[in-house]
Amino acid sequence: MQIGLLSDVHANLPALEAVLDDLPADLDAIVCTGDIVGYSAWPAECVQLIRETCDVIVQGNHDREVDTPNPYPDNDMAQAGLEYAASELSAEQIDWLGDLPAGTTVFDNRLHVVHSHPENTDRYVTKSMYPQVSTYMDESTQILALEHTHTQAAVNIAKFDRHGWVVNPGSVGQPRDGNPKAAYAIVDLDSPLVQLHRVSYSIDEVKRAHEQTDLPEASATRLEKGI
Repeated sequence: MQIGLLSDVHANLPALEAVLDDLPADLDAIVCTGDIVGYSAWPAECVQLIRETCDVIVQGNHDREVDTPNPYPDNDMAQAGLEYAASELSAEQIDWLGDLPAGTTVFDNRLHVVHSHPENTDRYVTKSMYPQVSTYMDESTQILALEHTHTQAAVNIAKFDRHGWVVNPGSVGQPRDGNPKAAYAIVDLDSPLVQLHRVSYSIDEVKRAHEQTDLPEASATRLEKGI
């Protein structure tokens, strides 16, 4: 069973469209591990497109906090992105984001999906922690998919006397691993196997949109270096 994994779209429609165009046509399902909105200029469009194309969707912190007053007082880029999202999303879209599950296990328990840490919500899980968080996988779980760090990575935990993989597909719309290309992953639940992918998109289009909407310039220019 072939699954496309994508995450942290952050309202970056050009990046999301590039990833969806790059995905193989014969996938059995597409899974989103959260943070559809925030930072960039197309929150409503990205929510609509994710709802139309993804079979499994969990809630990221920006999805949860879009209707929360001043959730990021010390992060101007995050705060501005959420304020813009709240102004652009419909009430129904905001309610839908708020009702998303924090995590789920699907496909006969073979794929466990969360946004951040499986138990400690909003905790960053770095690659060095993958063997530790793999203890949250049931015996039948082949893949634990998470994100939140905006850093693409995958570890086969068989070397730690366990089975399966822990996978971070990377960020579609706000990569922070030094690679400006939009990130996603494809996993085979039968093997299991993991393939990490990157695809280019027009960052200039994002920069123009930020200029037109008064979103912080830095939220767009940082995309050029993937930081």
